[in-house]
Amino acid sequence: MSDFTLSTLETIIATRATSDDEKSYTRKLTAKGMQACAKKLGEEGVEAALAAVSGDRAHLVAEAADVLYHLLVVLRVGGVTVDDVMSELAGRTGRTGLEEKAARPRD
Repeated sequence: MSDFTLSTLETIIATRATSDDEKSYTRKLTAKGMQACAKKLGEEGVEAALAAVSGDRAHLVAEAADVLYHLLVVLRVGGVTVDDVMSELAGRTGRTGLEEKAARPRD
């Protein structure tokens, strides 16, 4: 297994989002703002769900990679880091999922 992590991808996204490279997809996507980035994340999430129910493992792997990339783009545009998310997850590990969900603020 390589040393490639979500933090590695986060760094790549940060670099490309602020680059001068006119061919950078990341730069173009982040320049469109949160609405476009979130829409793309939603589309990729649906594609990943469809790949999951299709039973095609390779397709699911590819779509999951797209979801993770687009999630990190949304986090970048939203000013949230992978460490922020990991801290949130770490705080949830001391209780069951049902307890954690019940403790969340309701909208």
